[in-house]
Amino acid sequence: MAFLPYSRIYHRFTLSCPVVFGGAPFVGEGLLTNLSMMGCSVMCDREVLCGSTVRVSVLLPNQPRALSIDLGTIKWVQGHQFGVEFLRLPVEARQRLNSTLRNELIGFLKGRSGRREAVGLAQE
Repeated sequence: MAFLPYSRIYHRFTLSCPVVFGGAPFVGEGLLTNLSMMGCSVMCDREVLCGSTVRVSVLLPNQPRALSIDLGTIKWVQGHQFGVEFLRLPVEARQRLNSTLRNELIGFLKGRSGRREAVGLAQE
């Protein structure tokens, strides 16, 4: 049986936020390195098992409470970095995630627009 490679549907935005994660056999802390509507990547000081289910709490910038992902699954592992696919988020957490990603997208698009303007000015 051939396995299909894992592919992402949503763009992941680079972020650097503290994260706490836990599954049945482990609990750990790390650093979220990127975030999307359906997942994130985490760097930590421990190894985790691909396929494990986890809860994840992300301390997003400028937010008083952690973003709580009730259920996720570890989709890939590379040393001390791993990717989580979000399976279940409370409605309030989904709204906060949407808001955070909307702000990241606006910043990303402004950055691209600024680069195009700078290139246009340099060519004149």
